[in-house]
Amino acid sequence: MTKLSVNINKFATLRNARGGNLPDILKVAQDCERFGADGITVHPRPDERHIRYQDVLDLKPLVTTEFNIEGYPSREFIDLVLSVKPEQVTLVPDPPHAITSNTGWDTIANQSFLKEVIGTFKAAGIRVSIFLNAEPEKVEAAKTAGADRIELYTGPYAEEFTNARTQQQNFQLLNDYKNTARAATAIGLDINAGHDLNLDNLRFFKLHIPQLKEVSIGHALVCDALYLGLENTIQLYKRQLKVAE
Repeated sequence: MTKLSVNINKFATLRNARGGNLPDILKVAQDCERFGADGITVHPRPDERHIRYQDVLDLKPLVTTEFNIEGYPSREFIDLVLSVKPEQVTLVPDPPHAITSNTGWDTIANQSFLKEVIGTFKAAGIRVSIFLNAEPEKVEAAKTAGADRIELYTGPYAEEFTNARTQQQNFQLLNDYKNTARAATAIGLDINAGHDLNLDNLRFFKLHIPQLKEVSIGHALVCDALYLGLENTIQLYKRQLKVAE
């Protein structure tokens, strides 16, 4: 069964906009788990504009499902992850000023850097996933760098899915995702996915990428929760994944 990891960054954005501790990020994480989330994802950035480094430290003893920390492997990030020792770390090539993730790694050009960073995390017993575009030719280098999983960057998929609903399209991009997933599975890499997945496009993606181990969803899920409630929203997302099993 594909797991749903809830990215709680946007809850922290709301808290930080006003100051204080509302919403309480620790309670949000516990509630997400209580409502059915299979994991909690956080993406601390250098400016701490949403999740703060202290939040990550405070969450570790409370998260009882899978804890996934994603981000760019700066020295500060590496030290944080090694201190917390989550079940999974997801490496994302975000520059410090990025509003959100917008591309995957060039695993060939960054091979030596990734190999060193991944080796550090794996020596600490942490599973490592690499954020990757739908580019089958980059999969082998992810494996040789030492990754356990790839996380397919689904932003382009989500955009094309939206366009395909209003225009007659062939949806060629989906073939790149399928080929990337096949290439990863063939060499023993598991597959995660994330970015702009929502209640409209999640089921279709899972149907075509049946190897999917985990999806990480934050922004759309939080927006849906404003109208539908957090518990109901988490269950609706999990239902999309189950229907496609």
